This record gives sequence, C-alpha cells and structure tokens, in this order.
Amino acid sequence: MAESASIPSFLAPNDTFVRRHVGPCAEELAQMLAVVGVPSLEALIDQTIPEAIRMDGPLQLRGIDDFVPGDRAAGEHELLARLQVLADRNQVRKSYIGLGYYGCITPPVVQRNILENPGWYTAYTPYQAEISQGRLEALINFQTMVCDLTGMSLANASLLDEGTAAAEAMHMAHEIAKGKRDVIVVSDRVHPQTLAVVQTRAEPLGITVRVGDAAGAELDARVFAVLVQYPDTEGAIQDWQALGERVHAGGALLIVATDLLALTLLRPPGEFGADIAVGSAQRFGVPRGYGGPHAGFLSAREEHRRQMPGRIIGVSKDAQGGQAYRLAIQTREQHIKRDRATSNICTAQVLVAIMASMYAVYHGPKGLTAIARRVRGLTLLLRGELEALGYVLSHAEGFDTLSFAPGQGAWASASALADAAAARGIDLRRLDEGRLGLSLDETTTLADVEVLVALFTGPQAAASSLAGKAAAVEGRLDYGPGLQRSSAFLEHPVFNSHHAEHEMLRYMRRLESRDLSLTSSMIALGSCTMKLNATSEMVPVTWPAFADIHPFAPAETVAGYGELFSSLGTWLCDITGFAAVSLQPNAGSQGEYAGLLTIRA
Repeated sequence: MAESASIPSFLAPNDTFVRRHVGPCAEELAQMLAVVGVPSLEALIDQTIPEAIRMDGPLQLRGIDDFVPGDRAAGEHELLARLQVLADRNQVRKSYIGLGYYGCITPPVVQRNILENPGWYTAYTPYQAEISQGRLEALINFQTMVCDLTGMSLANASLLDEGTAAAEAMHMAHEIAKGKRDVIVVSDRVHPQTLAVVQTRAEPLGITVRVGDAAGAELDARVFAVLVQYPDTEGAIQDWQALGERVHAGGALLIVATDLLALTLLRPPGEFGADIAVGSAQRFGVPRGYGGPHAGFLSAREEHRRQMPGRIIGVSKDAQGGQAYRLAIQTREQHIKRDRATSNICTAQVLVAIMASMYAVYHGPKGLTAIARRVRGLTLLLRGELEALGYVLSHAEGFDTLSFAPGQGAWASASALADAAAARGIDLRRLDEGRLGLSLDETTTLADVEVLVALFTGPQAAASSLAGKAAAVEGRLDYGPGLQRSSAFLEHPVFNSHHAEHEMLRYMRRLESRDLSLTSSMIALGSCTMKLNATSEMVPVTWPAFADIHPFAPAETVAGYGELFSSLGTWLCDITGFAAVSLQPNAGSQGEYAGLLTIRA
C-alpha cells in the first residue's frame, strides 16, 4: 500500500488533548523560557535531564495507528468515536453471576451531580480539611451508613474492594494478636476472589490460611481470626452466633464479609459477635464497570480503632467553636508513624464511596428496605418455580442468590442449561460440574424472572405470567428467629430528609460549595492523584457497554475491553521499556504490593 501524503495542518483536528489541556501557547512558552534564561524547550531539557537517561529518537507506540491514523495527535471527538467502536464489541447481557457484583440503578440525580460533576471528581484527596468539608461530610455519611448496617461502632471511609478489605481485616486481626498467632481460618463459602486476595496477602506475612467449613473448624491456639461470608457465596445464610462465641472463647476474632443491602433485612454482624465486618458498597448505586472502581468498607468495634486501616473521618470544632470535619486518629498513618503505622498503605475510593452514601441518603432506610424486600421476593418466587420444576436447591434460606442442580428438570446437565442461557444473552454462574448459581438484584423485574422460568422449564418453553403467584410470596419475606433484623438503622436526619429530587439536588450542591476543586481554583499540590481527568475521558465511564459489564463475564463477550487492555498494556511497555505490565492492581498502593511480590518472586 502506498504511503498516504501528510495532511495539511489546517485539516488537523482542532480539539487535540495538547491544545485543550496543556495551557501555554507558543507566545507564553517563549515568555517563560526567557524568564528562566534558555532559548528553547530542547535547551531546557538539555540542562535538566541527563543525556544518559534520555530516550533516543521519538517514542514509538505499537499499534497506535489503529487508534490514530497517521503521525499526528488525536482529536477528542475522533477518539471518543474510536472508543465507541470498542464499546460496541462488548455485549451488555443479563448477568446473574453475582459473586459480590450486582446490577443496580444509579439515581440520575446522583449520576449527573456527583459522578459527572467536576466539582466532585476533580477535587484533591481530602487531606486538607479546611477545603474539603463537603466531601468529608459525605464520607462521614458513608461511615454512618456502614456502621448502622453492620452493627459496628466505627467504620473507615472506604477501601478498594471487598477482597482487599478482607485482606486488611486479616492483617488488622494479626496485629491485634501482636503476632503471637499465625493462622486464619477462612470459610470455603467466601467469594473465591476474596479468598485469592487473602491468600496472596497472607503468604509474605507468614500467615497460614486454613480453608474449610468454618462452623466445624478446629480453633487451636495458633488461630487469630476466622473469616466467614454472610450471606455466603452460594447464597446460604447461616446464624454465626455460636461460632462467634467459640471464636472468642479461643481468644480469636470473628471477621464477617457481608452485603449492605441484605443487612437491611438480616441481623447485623455486630449483633452476633463479629469483631470486624468487611464488604463492598458497589450495589449502592455504583455500576459494576467490569470490576471497579468500587468502595470497599471495613467496620470494627471501638476498642480496635487504633489498628483500623484507612481514613477515618471525625467531627471536631473549629477556632470559633463551630462543627467541622477532619481526618481523625492520624497517628495510625504512615506519614506520622512511618514503619510503625497501623494504617498500612490503604487507598480509598472517595468518589464512588460518596456515590454510595448519596444513594443511601436519597433512598433512606425505608427505600433501601423496600429495594431489599423486592429482591428477596423475586428470589423466593423464582425459588418456588425451580422447586416445582424438579431442580435441587443447595440451601434453604437466602437473600438474592440461588444455587441449584438440574435434578429432574428438563435439562440433561448444568452445562447444557448454562450454554442455552448464554445463547439467549443470559449469564449464569457455573459453580461446578453439576451445579449453577444465579443472583438477582435491584434491576431484576418480574418479566426477567418469567424469562428465567421459561428457560428452566425447557428449550421450547415460552414465558408466562407469574403475577398471580407473586402475592403469595409477601408473607414469607421476613426471616426466622436469629436471622431477621429488628434493630433500626440510618436514623440520622440526613438519611430521612432528602428523598425528593430537588431536596437532594440542593443538599449535594451545598456540600459541593464547601470544597475546593478545579472548577474554582488551581490546586497547588503534587501527588499521584493529580492526573488530568479530561471531560472526554470521563464520558465513556457511564456508557452501558463499559459500565454494565460483570467482571466475570465470559471473555468472548467483552472483546472491546480485551482490545483496550491489550493496547494499553502494549503502550505502557513501550513507554516504560519493560517487557510486560499488569493492569490488575486496583490502585497505586496495591501496585506497590504487586511490584514487591514480583521482585520477591
């Protein structure tokens, strides 16, 4: 193919990133160069960067022509068009995979005024309380929400996800034991990705992970903690009261990984002996986004506050005696305690934690309970239909998740059923060779359940109405003794005052006005968090083909994400000179862990 002629400059895009987001024009550059006393940018580089570490020749990025044809910078509009092509290669399917990631409805007032609002997403990490009062109030709402729902005394202002929160809880419990014990018992019913993160984190700390039936596990003198899931990964709900008593009798701690929406109906962990509760706030209005970002949480008993990881927001008084918010108990942190810190390089997910807190503010305790009852009701309805069709259910009591085997149903095998579902754009969880699982969520409708029942009935079955059977489920929504929640939650006025959109809008705007962001000022700080978030880069975040994808979706359904990751990895290798790159770490802090473990290996 003949080389194309270079494009005249007047035909080049006018909306390049350099033009739109790097401020100085040629005249301003000349003025700045004159002030520092050098004739050109090249001369400035010669005087500041040693020649021995400079790259020879222009940067070559493999495959870049697939994104930007020709040797030129891309315009924002054409790059968005290219991203749309990639997004179109992802399939937005009905995902019932569960595993801690669920469909949810982001209230439009929260999406437009928090997630898509530069007054919230460009503000600097809230280390400086005087210019962060709005976000700090939103984050103390997050802490209150987590404390109330988990039944614990104190919560931090978010972690990265459920897996890293569980790993931090393990490390915290190990520190509380003062290193005198070295075994953690982990239930074989925790989410598998959580178990994997815990195991990876445990090995370099010299901690042994025993995986098995937590209820019957041997708790010898080496055990410092037990980690269970409530409800568990297959959907079962177990009363852990007796286990908690046995754990404490042995001098260990009980860690419970849990689900905030389920806890609007279920007895909270703090009431049956949990010492630490962890989980994800994703289903509180934050899209799955192929795995993140989401706000993890960790709550604990008051006596363990100095061993807690992550930021904790507290209420204090200003110089005039007025109420003010600040980062509390900072003597735990690395910037003060250095190597003796107990808050160990934990990164927060502030923006999505604020989204989750606003979701709770907008719905309030009654709204959250109504959402949970609806999810449970649809699950009970589907369960009854499965039993009537001859399927074998794996557990008796649950919230949103069912695990089952075909049994005497119309399908010869679990694999055949899963394949048939996939062909219809439905993703089920493949538990093992003979069983499947599914999880319903806030987005599930009665029509969705009718489609599922038709699928389970047989290859040729058509959907039929279940409306007549739905009413019978209502009397079974409450749980039995030991499981049903009786304690109140979210009683603070903030969760009971902003349920109309205009009230919510004013509340969010009031908090936004108490923060400093790039909408009103430059931020004269340097940090790993001070990256350019151009509007054109933020727009695709909420596209359904990127936002509504489950992290365990079949690889063949996410070709767009695959190409995006492959290209990014290749370019990062070209830029850094390394042979390979991992995109797995969810933050710089976890990248540090991954890097150290890679070096250690």
